[in-house]
Amino acid sequence: MQSLLDYLSDEERATVTQVQRYADDVLASSAAATDETSHFVHAQLQGLAVLGVMGANLPEACSGAGLSAPALLGVVAAVAGACGSTASALTAHYLATDSILLGGTDAQREDWLPRAAAGEVLGAFALTEPTAGSEPADMKTRAAKTADGWHLTGSKCFISNGGVADFLIVYANTAPKLGNRGISAFLVPKGTTGLSSGKAERTMGLKGGHVFTLGFDCRLPHDALLGGVEGQGFKTAMRVLDNGRIEVAAMCLGIAAKAFEAAVSYAKQRIIGNEPLSNRQGIRWQLADMQIDLNAAILVALEAARQRQAAHHTGARYSLAAAQAKLQCSEMAGRVTDAALQIHGGYGYTRDFPLERYARDVRIMRIYEGSSEIQRNIIAAHLLA
Repeated sequence: MQSLLDYLSDEERATVTQVQRYADDVLASSAAATDETSHFVHAQLQGLAVLGVMGANLPEACSGAGLSAPALLGVVAAVAGACGSTASALTAHYLATDSILLGGTDAQREDWLPRAAAGEVLGAFALTEPTAGSEPADMKTRAAKTADGWHLTGSKCFISNGGVADFLIVYANTAPKLGNRGISAFLVPKGTTGLSSGKAERTMGLKGGHVFTLGFDCRLPHDALLGGVEGQGFKTAMRVLDNGRIEVAAMCLGIAAKAFEAAVSYAKQRIIGNEPLSNRQGIRWQLADMQIDLNAAILVALEAARQRQAAHHTGARYSLAAAQAKLQCSEMAGRVTDAALQIHGGYGYTRDFPLERYARDVRIMRIYEGSSEIQRNIIAAHLLA
């Protein structure tokens, strides 16, 4: 999207353009097959690793790309516009590595982040439970101290990458009586005894970005505690979700932009009564509204990215901006993809066109990383504070 590129330096514009080219040439060509087969996007992630995208959210000090937050917005949008499944797996990986970056010890960062940035290991962020989605304090997963470390028990659900990840950041209650202040985070490597995974869930969209139910009855060493301090998990998770919500906004922008482009192109080419569909006033007005909706969402997302970037220096929170971006972009993407499908008529409902996949892929954006209703609660809380 040109309007995103306009806000970047020449160097970062070149980086995003390179990712966009790869996404259009490689990811887009396999997206329909991925949706059809539901195969996990391992190969796509490895291709992105070669471009440095697996570490695009990390600073150079941690072997990451050191991109600005607006540039990261552009990278995620480019990937999502080509293949939503790949973007889903990628951003789930970012949640895990952000957890280590923001809440880990120096040793944990040095051990895991360079390998994660290189695409050698894939991460997962395990917060949601069957009875604790929107309210983390309700989580039933427990971690009890033992002589040798920790005993982690419980379950998580809807964990993106969970069953295929090389490491998980698992949030558990270490002091249930303290509510949110009793939540801690743990780094759990693949193959840990007592870690179990069910089959990937059968989902409506993002079929190549798998989500899993996970079970834990694990003995962990003392140094599995993220950051080495109890009770810091909730704080870390909320900071990570601020980032994640901006990345969901980016995914929405990427998919909506492709749906809009498809609608404009189809309206020009479809001939009805010896004239293109785009000559009809109803269609022209609809396209105009779609463009305004998309461009407004881009500006809201860019403001959230700007605040995220500024926070590197000020330490300020940007929860309100992140919630606004996530809400605005996810709701916009639902409207724009639906309108684009409608403009295509019956063809939009077939798998010969990508519109029905866009509509299915984008539907979850109003639910995960905090539903639209949760974002409205966050925004209202800031307004009424």
